[in-house]
Amino acid sequence: MPSIVVLGARNLGGAILGHHLNNGWSGASVARSPETLETVRAAGGLPLQADASDPDELRAALERAKAELGRIDVIVNAVSAARPTKAGPFGGGSLNEATIEDFRGWTGAVAEQAFVFLSEGVRAGAGTLIQVTGGSARRAMAGRGLWAAGAAATRALVHAAAQELRADGIHVALLIVDATIDSPKTAAMTAGKPDNETADQAEIARAVEYLAGQSPRAYTHELVVTPAGDRWLP
Repeated sequence: MPSIVVLGARNLGGAILGHHLNNGWSGASVARSPETLETVRAAGGLPLQADASDPDELRAALERAKAELGRIDVIVNAVSAARPTKAGPFGGGSLNEATIEDFRGWTGAVAEQAFVFLSEGVRAGAGTLIQVTGGSARRAMAGRGLWAAGAAATRALVHAAAQELRADGIHVALLIVDATIDSPKTAAMTAGKPDNETADQAEIARAVEYLAGQSPRAYTHELVVTPAGDRWLP
């Protein structure tokens, strides 16, 4: 059976793992908290306790996954990598008020974690690497420049990896969810909104499966999904 490792097990990460487990895949998730890892175990997946932003910890987790699952076909990076150092507006706030610590937490941490995922994912021998990101990878917004910079750097890293690895039969893809994802994490933001204004986690999980099933004769290196009730910009 095919195997998948998902970095992140809450909300979207949990939905991606659950979808594939229900479809007969073997799977594992990397997370830090014991509570989150217990949900992975309860769903029938292999819980891997590690910080996905730490190269050594992620390498050890992927090695264990390979030993337990037999091989790793797909690795999906669905973690929320931003690490703001203080409470403040989502995305880091305006540039004239942000600090270097804000930059490191909203921009540097996001780009660095994407690099760790890609570099360690290749070393683990996965045939497909899928990075999930948001619409800020395509455009900046006032007050969220730091977050957008991290997302844009993530996009550039994925594009570079895709060019470097596609001739070797390794599929690298960026899945841009250009919307607010409907989940417990965003419940306060999405309350009262029509369904077609938010992204469905189950639909995103199916998009992951679509990317994972592609052959070297027809790779998609960037896929953008947007609900019909939200804005779409070409």
